[in-house]
Amino acid sequence: MAYPLRAEVHHLDLSSGQLVLEVAYAGSDIEQYLTNGGINFDLEAIKSNQIMERETYSLSNVPTKLLKIDSSLYHLDCQLPESVFVPEQRGAIRIPFLLGMHARVSIEVYLHELNMPARLRNLSVGGCMVDIDLAESVAINVDQHIPGITIEFPNGERFFAEGKVRHIRPFGNHGYAAAGIQFINLNTLQSETLFRYVAESEKEAAYRTGSNNKLDHHSPLFIPGNKEKKIRQRETQARAKRARQSPMERGVMDLAHQLQVGLMYIKTRDLFPEQLFYDCVDTLRHLVEQDRKAFLYALSSLRDEPDWVRHAVQVAGQLADMLLARDPYDPRVREAVLGALMHTLGKPLLVGPKIPSLKVNMNPGQKEILKGHVAVLCHKLQGLDWSPSPICRAVIEQANERLDGSGYPAGKHGRQLSALVRLVSVIKVVNKLRNVRNGAPPRSPLDAYRMVHGASAAYDKTVLVEYIQTYGLYPIGSLAKFSGGFLAWVMDIDRKGMPTQVHIIKNLRFPDTNISSVITQSDFAQIGKLEDIVSPSTYGVKVLKM
Repeated sequence: MAYPLRAEVHHLDLSSGQLVLEVAYAGSDIEQYLTNGGINFDLEAIKSNQIMERETYSLSNVPTKLLKIDSSLYHLDCQLPESVFVPEQRGAIRIPFLLGMHARVSIEVYLHELNMPARLRNLSVGGCMVDIDLAESVAINVDQHIPGITIEFPNGERFFAEGKVRHIRPFGNHGYAAAGIQFINLNTLQSETLFRYVAESEKEAAYRTGSNNKLDHHSPLFIPGNKEKKIRQRETQARAKRARQSPMERGVMDLAHQLQVGLMYIKTRDLFPEQLFYDCVDTLRHLVEQDRKAFLYALSSLRDEPDWVRHAVQVAGQLADMLLARDPYDPRVREAVLGALMHTLGKPLLVGPKIPSLKVNMNPGQKEILKGHVAVLCHKLQGLDWSPSPICRAVIEQANERLDGSGYPAGKHGRQLSALVRLVSVIKVVNKLRNVRNGAPPRSPLDAYRMVHGASAAYDKTVLVEYIQTYGLYPIGSLAKFSGGFLAWVMDIDRKGMPTQVHIIKNLRFPDTNISSVITQSDFAQIGKLEDIVSPSTYGVKVLKM
């Protein structure tokens, strides 16, 4: 099936091994999710709100009965296996890494070019499943050869092999993907070492689950060495610093993750998930209409997401905001926002041997290739037999055009560009200037406005004035520096564009200490005068993932 079902645990009987999952599904083909009377599912849980650490577990071919409860509500009555050790199709035993079992993985995607960090989720003598950041998943595809995969266990021992990607899918709700990698071209020594590591992992899993009473200690493989202890200490401290996200921030982050899931379907399954993208559009509009200022503030939480995702969501968000402010009933909003969310999708589709990563500073040849992202996306959509509406197509194809003809891909100019495209163009260029781009440092809002105004032949001045009037010199979601040495996020501004509420996060006199305090304009004297808008990266302000 193209898409996974989302389910909630409805009932669990540990003595009998019965697990009942509840699923809401409006389609008529839910039976197709069961293969030979069995189902595959992933479980994801957050251990606690304080440390925000994920636990995951996957099960395959679980015997299941499908029960219809209501017109669109089903129960999946699953019979769990007696053991956590599940035989694979090739006959090997797959060892799940559960209850805190941990091993770090480094995947060499391109030889001497790109290494991707991952986390081991299960291991067998045939291969493994790893947890990777959804943002990193753009670099790999099904059947792709992996020059090297290195597994490092907590005690410091390592295993290295060549690999081949067998499957990849979104995993859970927190921005991760699961990739199955088969080990290939193993020599005798590698095979013997792998058998030992699998056996030790089986012992560790048996000890942690209590399935073997004869085991009374951890496997030496899973006793952390000094290096691992230091890494875990840093990770724990980082998670402790991570402030709990507001519902609005979670909504914006989930939208960004869904956009990346959509890309995965396009790239790995040759499928355009139309409903997923329209759901993103409708969610974004709902968030804007629910609480505009909280939404604009939440957009800043995307600062550490991949540039193509951050740029697309932030541009689409401001486009929806400005169009709805002009006319809440504008029928173009849905298709225009869809175009804005999709207009950068061609960039990750270009990731490959010539452009191993979009994160690096690119050479002139790579920049020229990247300019073809619009054509690549349009060609891909045509191949997937999906045709955008005229409004959506105009945004996708013309968002990078300029009034003076200096844009791309078609070099259109003047009257060839609609009022909607002119608005998108201004939103895009300000967003580009406000963020780090190919090694160029970010500009303050005032500098960005001056640069766009200076290129008046390329951009519509009337739209620029409207943009400045809407967001001001100290936009909501920007990081302000005060003379008392404090950094604070701007949460609200008055009609003149001056901050009236800020979220203090750091005192630069104590850079290793984080603060979390919201104050209003009446208390600004405590932190000094507002000096400037600064870049979060300059002061190491990051968004931490689970």
